[in-house]
Amino acid sequence: MKAKYFTLLLVSLFFANGLAQENHDAAILKILLSKYYQNEKVIVKNRLQYLSFYCKKAPNNEETYEVINKSTFLKQNSVEIKKQVNNQLDEDWSNEFNTIFTNQNQYLKSKVNACLTIDDFHKVSKRFNDNNQRLMIVSKPIYFATKFCLVKVAFYRNIEHNYGCYFLMENINNVWTIKEVLNEWET
Repeated sequence: MKAKYFTLLLVSLFFANGLAQENHDAAILKILLSKYYQNEKVIVKNRLQYLSFYCKKAPNNEETYEVINKSTFLKQNSVEIKKQVNNQLDEDWSNEFNTIFTNQNQYLKSKVNACLTIDDFHKVSKRFNDNNQRLMIVSKPIYFATKFCLVKVAFYRNIEHNYGCYFLMENINNVWTIKEVLNEWET
C-alpha cells in the first residue's frame, strides 16, 4: 500500500515539475515576444509583417560553452548548465503559444504571426520579394541555480545582417526579468 502511494507521489511530482517548466517557458517566451514585437504593427489583411516566429525550440549547442566561459557567474553554474546542452532537441513552442494566447494577451497576439518553419519563411520572403523580413528563433531555456535561466534569441534574414544574443534571466517573486544580455553578435 505504501509503495502505491509513493509511486503516485513520484508521478505527481514529475507531472508538476513538467507543468511548472512549461509555465516558465511560456513566461519567458511572453517576455521575449513582448520585447521584440513591441514596435511591430497589428496584423491586418494584406499587410506584410516583418517579424515572424520560428516554430521549433532551437537546440542549445556548443556556443553555450563560449557564453559560460565569458561569465564568472555562469562558470560557477557550468556543470548544471552544460548538462542541458542538447543538439538533438526536437520540441516546438505550440504548448507555450497556447498558454500565452488562450484567453489572454490578445493585443500581443494581434502582432505575432502564426509560427513558421524555415521553408515557410523562405516562401513568404520570396513571395513578397522583400529582404526586410526577419525570423525570430528562440532556444530552449536552460534553467539553473533554482531561479536563473539562460536563453538564446537569434534573428535570421535571407540576406546578411543576422543578429543574436543570450539573455540571463532571473525569477524574482515569480516574475522572470532580464538580468543581463550576453554574447551579442551581428553579421
